[in-house]
Amino acid sequence: MAYMGQEYTLEIATSDFESTKNAVAGGADRIELCANLGEGGTTQSYGVIKKCRESFDVKIYPIIRVRGGDFFYTEEEFECMLYDAMQCKALGCDGIVIGFLNRDASIDIKRTARLVEAVYPLGVTFHRAFDRCIAPFEALEQLVDIGCERVLTSGQQLTAPQGAALIAELNMVANGRIGIMPGSGVRANNLLVLAAQTRCYEFHTSLRELKKSDMSFFPLAFESSVENDHYSINEAAVKEMKSVLSKLS
Repeated sequence: MAYMGQEYTLEIATSDFESTKNAVAGGADRIELCANLGEGGTTQSYGVIKKCRESFDVKIYPIIRVRGGDFFYTEEEFECMLYDAMQCKALGCDGIVIGFLNRDASIDIKRTARLVEAVYPLGVTFHRAFDRCIAPFEALEQLVDIGCERVLTSGQQLTAPQGAALIAELNMVANGRIGIMPGSGVRANNLLVLAAQTRCYEFHTSLRELKKSDMSFFPLAFESSVENDHYSINEAAVKEMKSVLSKLS
């Protein structure tokens, strides 16, 4: 494999302090800190970001996203995200994760550049808004010019294994000018194949598992409610992913 000897990076998307703690214990190299992963991730609270930054040495990149849904935002929504980004910079985060599109699904160059400039010297990942853009190779060049650090992408398919061919082509065209990080559907059982197909060396996954509530009592009406449980991360699953990556490195 062409990337034998390359240092590989595992980024874990976490949704709270507990899942971040487990991901770090499992060996995550970088954290994409979110809330509401079921909606694709929105910005976590100031308190969670602050506590994670104070507690862990691993790189932390909070997502800056005010809501779920599409990536075409009002001016008021953008102002909220600019403020959140500046809070992350003030807290000492290592970077942020953003994604802005125009109504026609082209990259919103102006807003993307404004955020990159505002948080400098923090790194900036452009998230899977990229997978909804109309012209991925044009978008790639725009993100290089703006100064984004990497692109998180599933190759404009629902999962990275399905989009591996486009991811590989994007990585070839990027040629080290910007990182290409496959994400969505990345698991220990497909990681080796995906690495070989794409020749990427950064990988993103959430590894979400449903954690049963530790509560000892619920009123009868709520005993079977799915709202009693929440998603978290199993430390062992992260260790398994790291073990697979160690075979590549």
